[in-house]
Amino acid sequence: MRTNPHILEVDTRAWLKRLESKHGRPFTLRDIPEQFLDTVQSMGFDAVWLMGVWQQSPKGLEIAQNSAEIQTQIRAIKPDFQPSDITASPYAVYDYTVDELLGGAEALKAFRKRLKERGISLLLDFVGNHMAIDCPAVSTAPDLFVNTGTAEPAHHKDWFFKTPSGVYVAHGRDPYFAPWTDTAQLNYFNPKTRQFMLNNLRRISQWCDGVRCDMAMLTLNKVHRDIWWEFIGGTLPKEEFWRQALDSIREDYPEFTFIAEVYWGLEWEVQELGFDYTYDKILYDRLRFSSPQDIKGHLRAEHLYQMRSIRFTSNHDEEESLKAFGREKSLAASTIIATLPGARLFQFFQLLGRPARMPLQYIHDWFTKDESVFAYYQKLLSIVSAPAFHGGQWSLCDIRSAGDGSCGNILSWQWKQMNTGKVIVINYSDTPAQGILSLKGVGGQEIKEEFSNTKIAITEENKTQGLFLQLKPYESKIFTFVI
Repeated sequence: MRTNPHILEVDTRAWLKRLESKHGRPFTLRDIPEQFLDTVQSMGFDAVWLMGVWQQSPKGLEIAQNSAEIQTQIRAIKPDFQPSDITASPYAVYDYTVDELLGGAEALKAFRKRLKERGISLLLDFVGNHMAIDCPAVSTAPDLFVNTGTAEPAHHKDWFFKTPSGVYVAHGRDPYFAPWTDTAQLNYFNPKTRQFMLNNLRRISQWCDGVRCDMAMLTLNKVHRDIWWEFIGGTLPKEEFWRQALDSIREDYPEFTFIAEVYWGLEWEVQELGFDYTYDKILYDRLRFSSPQDIKGHLRAEHLYQMRSIRFTSNHDEEESLKAFGREKSLAASTIIATLPGARLFQFFQLLGRPARMPLQYIHDWFTKDESVFAYYQKLLSIVSAPAFHGGQWSLCDIRSAGDGSCGNILSWQWKQMNTGKVIVINYSDTPAQGILSLKGVGGQEIKEEFSNTKIAITEENKTQGLFLQLKPYESKIFTFVI
């Protein structure tokens, strides 16, 4: 993949269901239209992350279809939904084999081959923290999981379930939320568990070019201990599982990409273990809730950290960007993440303009593509596929005041590569803003604004005093110039 790659997340089952609705027949990964691959390639994506391809849990399906919470969330958007369109969570993995409903392993291999012919990598999920509540290992090897044997736990009984053989096994959990009742919590203080999950990861690595590791920080030794010390003790293993796993996989696949979903300020620590990219949830939250000044502060972080962050304004865990941010702000936020260093993640339904997020377990096609939103993303991704955004040097820019102080709402940075420069300016506010952009280092007699495809004549006065900018609320401009 290029430096600062573009990654497309695709909710596999919902996507295939959408194709089924459009064409009136079932679809597997063998049947993906050439038009989709053409679009992915033309928009400059370096990788496709197929989310949710693993064999599903029968018990997870039962839990999901009987969940009042899931039904309430769906009903709020689609009152006439069919319960049969609720499926098991893709993050309660029954087995790391490609679901036959999606075409199985051979269909996945064929799809990967088609991507590879276009220079596009394939990413898949690895859920390190837990397995499905009914996965075979729960019965055959319960010691791989946090458990209290056949004795009912004295504390936190609601964290556990009783297996058919009478063993009390813990559900997977994030310490800030209730347990995930369709999952079984792996015990990473057991060396056999580490080997079991490393074997799963080795199997996955044969079928893809990288993995997105779900809730990766839960597997860190100190985090695992803090959550489960009552049941597994407090003596830390000598090595982190992730260090062991990444080193092992890269012995066979040196270019294999590892992406970590990680929070709680542990991003740098996880990067230090060898992950290529870690989630930048802090930037997402600042884009959604904070001021331009707070965003600028975050972008002053150490450059290597920036380069190894994955930026997003939408993913399967977050509210759809159009609803979370509002239409114009969501497009401005996406322009921000698309022009920063680091990986840039976009969700397929985000590009199509999905108005609101459904629970992951609901896979029915229900919204109409928003052509204007899709056109914006096509234009944006075309612009940021230019070499300067992937091989150039990035730096923040200052916008000087034009008299009213509104320049503080304008975010700006630049990329420079050889004789080409790119300057990005974004009014990240709901009111007009103006300011003066320095043209120091700009050569030639004109600059080009990429969104409007217009050329602006540059005078000697502009070169010394700067270019006056007037921006509408949430308006973005990207200028190209000769250095």
